[in-house]
Amino acid sequence: MAQTPDSVLADLKNNKYAPIYFLQGDEPYYIDLISNYIEKNALEESEKGFNQMIMYGKDVDMNAVITNARRFPMMAQRQVVIVKEAQEIQDIGREAGVKQLEAYLNQPLPTTILVFCHKYKSIDGRKPISKLLDKQAILVNTKKLYDNQVPDWVAGYVREKGFGINTKSTHMIAEFVGNNLERITNEIDKMLINYNSGSAIDEAMVEKHIGVSKEYNVFELQKSLVERNVVKANKIVNYFEANPKSNPLIPIVAALFSFYSKLLLGHHAKDKSDKNLASVLKVNPYFVKEYKMALRNYSLQKVIENVHHLRKADMYSKGIQNNSAAEGQILKELIFKLLH
Repeated sequence: MAQTPDSVLADLKNNKYAPIYFLQGDEPYYIDLISNYIEKNALEESEKGFNQMIMYGKDVDMNAVITNARRFPMMAQRQVVIVKEAQEIQDIGREAGVKQLEAYLNQPLPTTILVFCHKYKSIDGRKPISKLLDKQAILVNTKKLYDNQVPDWVAGYVREKGFGINTKSTHMIAEFVGNNLERITNEIDKMLINYNSGSAIDEAMVEKHIGVSKEYNVFELQKSLVERNVVKANKIVNYFEANPKSNPLIPIVAALFSFYSKLLLGHHAKDKSDKNLASVLKVNPYFVKEYKMALRNYSLQKVIENVHHLRKADMYSKGIQNNSAAEGQILKELIFKLLH
């Protein structure tokens, strides 16, 4: 039965285990979270030596997996078999391997907890094996968060840890760490150990512990472009040029491309109310005011031109069109064209 990661984790924490878990999808964070919980908690430490088997897909075929799953536990109520990197099982996409998996799904051993960690891809939902997994196993499909979903996820994660966080701080983390949930949680956890539970996380804390400069970052560069503040934009670009390792060009261009692409949508929106723009642009309502200012400061024609400039800068940053200019020079030229 397809379930959400949160519902599966809630059952596990209530000591409710199922015979088969099939964890698949693009977002490995939840796959690791669930499988690690089972690995650490399903058995007592004294039981793990004989009753916990960790396998790796590239080293086994389906027969080896099923053979281990059909073993009976020794001096314990159950055994655990976890197949990491299950997408690499040698015959998982072949008829013989699929038939063995189907046979086990129809008659699982109730004393075994079998966990497949099928990362970065999913079984084709149209195939019979996918329908059988949905019926007979705990099936979890994980998807990468969209960029606009990350700030809310950050806020929820911080609250679960017993802390508060303001909106700008969640967006700073999302902007500069990206949508890799494992990296986000690692960065947040490293920050939180410095504060007492109940503290409110603000921009200064994010800057100090995650290494995001409060004054010189893409977030502030975008703001200076919104305001068409030439002096501030040039200060930030000069800082980026002096610190290229901390401020690589490709992510900066990607962030600005996303921003101007949203402005295109904004210009074409008939209803420019705050609520509708937040929905159309897929941004937090907190930032709609900034987008409305940008819509006033950049005509539709200028936004189209800027998207073109950003496409060219993206090609240059990747060495396309034989452009040999340094990253700092490409960025300086880009920001000049965006502003003028």
